[in-house]
Formats: sequence, structure tokens, C-alpha cells
Amino acid sequence: MRTEAQNIVSDIEKSLTLLGQRMGLETAQYRLEEFNARVEDPNLWDDPAKAQALMRERQALVDQLAIYNGIKQELSDNVELIELGEMEDDDEVVAEAEAALKALKARAAEKELEALLNGEADANDTFLEINAGAGGTEACDWASMLQRMYVRWAEKRGYKVELQSEEAGAEAGIKSVSYKISGHNAYGWLKSESGVHRLVRISPFGKGTRETSFASVWVYPVVDDNIEIEVNPADIRIDTYRSSGAGGQHVNTTDSAVRITHHPTGIVVTSSEKSQHQNRDIAMKALKSRLYQLELDKRNAAINEAHENKGSAGWGNQIRSYVLQPYQMVKDLRTNHETSDTSGVLDGALDGFMAATLAMDVSGKSRAEANAEE
Repeated sequence: MRTEAQNIVSDIEKSLTLLGQRMGLETAQYRLEEFNARVEDPNLWDDPAKAQALMRERQALVDQLAIYNGIKQELSDNVELIELGEMEDDDEVVAEAEAALKALKARAAEKELEALLNGEADANDTFLEINAGAGGTEACDWASMLQRMYVRWAEKRGYKVELQSEEAGAEAGIKSVSYKISGHNAYGWLKSESGVHRLVRISPFGKGTRETSFASVWVYPVVDDNIEIEVNPADIRIDTYRSSGAGGQHVNTTDSAVRITHHPTGIVVTSSEKSQHQNRDIAMKALKSRLYQLELDKRNAAINEAHENKGSAGWGNQIRSYVLQPYQMVKDLRTNHETSDTSGVLDGALDGFMAATLAMDVSGKSRAEANAEE
């Protein structure tokens, strides 16, 4: 086997090892047998919520085993093909098998990263909020660029994107927008995007000067129906108001928009795309999700520290910089992951940044830093 193919096989085997460790391969079969025994219990569905949670957990384990075994089998099959092709001097068979291994390597690396999405709410749908920060009209325009970027990213992944509320900027762009993004691991992937995003560019509004703009992105999970979050009616204020969208497909003028303010935490959520009854329901779900996010933060010291140090959407608080002038560069300040493909990133090519954050050491070091020390 040629050196390049050997290296690819080695990388796939490494991904398989890490994937197996993260999914608890040594005990996976035992856990599956335990799940199967519980599923056969005739009294299981006496508590539907508990039964559904059990079925989801079992199916997740079945899917993980299928992915691991599938990659392992495909690796073995292609290695055998290469060996057979080399024995028979069939370069075409060898080339096809090597191409298949390259594709398998990419898939194995992706599944290895997905295995890191094992947090309590990582598999959930998510709410995504974008708010213009320091920079006036420039910031509102920047917020609309982020809006497009995340919608494009979600659509490329096949996620369902639902607009919850939107407030237009005074002259251009948006002051704020909120989406519900639905799909497996939507929260797990997007949670690393929470923070302040900084843009540097030549102003498109006739100034001809280089401008710096800020916008904040906050991500929190949609609460599962089986997770109970209690909200004391005395702790909230519900307001209805007239809301108008930014135009185009989001044209909306109505008195049915709903804003809920949670006094103990200061959380404010809005919904302005449905009837007043639907907006109230959507806003209440969003509030419960925000409260659930706070509870998750309390359970994770690192996340909690980041949450408390969010700061305002301005200088010194950004997690990522997007520089369009005088050079082209997008750089994440937490992981040092960067790319000069600014147009690709703004068109939704965010997987590299998300993967770099997921792959960070628990020590807070990036994967590149950790590898450099090995």
C-alpha cells in the first residue's frame, strides 16, 4: 500500500478510536441490551414522556453503533480492495479504493466531531438572536449580513428556519432578529457562535471610510416538551405592540406582536410573525428556553464564566473578526482558526469555525496548540 493511502488509513483508524471512546464503545452493547429489555416492559408507556425519552436515547445509541460499524466495515473493504488491486496490478481498482478512503476520512472526521455534541441539549432545536451593536446604521447592516450568513448555513444543512421576530434598522439593515432553527444537533453546532462579531470594511453608505461595526449573536436551546421549566406569572410582564418587518418576504404590520419581560433575570423575548395567541405561545417557549440555558450555564463553570463576561456588543468583547478591508480575513479569537475566504464565510461556510471550537481541549487550547505541544 502506498504511503499516502497508509496515512489516510491511519487517520481513519484514529478517528474511529476517538469516536469509540466518546460513544462509550466498550459498554455500548451492554447498554443497548439494557434499553431493549426496558422497551419490552409492558408498563413502559404508562408514562409517555419517560417512554419517549427512553426511545430517543436508545435510537441515538443504535445510530452511533451503526455509524461506527459502517465506517469500520467500509475501511476494511477498501483496504482489501487496494491489496487485491496491487496483487493483480489493477491500477484502476487501487485508484477507486483510494478515492473512497479519502471520502471516508472526511466522513469519519465529521462523525468524530459530532460525537463531541453530547451535551444535555446539544441535539435540540435552537433559537438564534442577532442584535446590532455599536456602529449605528453600519451595525444594522452588519446584523443583516449575519442574518443571511446563518440562514444560509442552516439551509445548507437541511435545517428548518422559522422567523420569530424582526425589527428593521432606521435607515438600513436590522436592529434585531430572532429565528427558531430546527434539526438534529442544531443547538450543538450553533452554540459556539454566541458572542460579539466584529466587521471591518469600507463603508457602503457613501462615506468612503473604513468602518468598524459590531453585532451580538446569542444562541440557546429549544426546551424539549419533557423538560419542565416553571415560570411564575408574577415574575413576567406581557406587552402587545405594533410591529413592522424590514420588507420583502418579511413584510408584516400588526398589533399582535408580543413581548415578554422576565423581571428576575431581565430576559426579554418577542414574537411578531403570528396571531397574538400564537405569538404569546412562541414567546413563552422562547423564555423557557432562555431560562433553561441559564440553568445549563450554571452546571458548566466554563460556559457560565463566558456567559457572565459577555459584555456589550463593542470593542474588547468580540469572539470573531471579519476583515474585508484592507485585506480579506475571518479569524476566531478563541481558537485562532482563520480563513481568507470571507465571501464563503458570509455565504454560510461556518463549519470550520464550529469544528475548531468543538475540537478545543478542555484546557481551553485549540487543537493546533494542543498538537504543537505533543
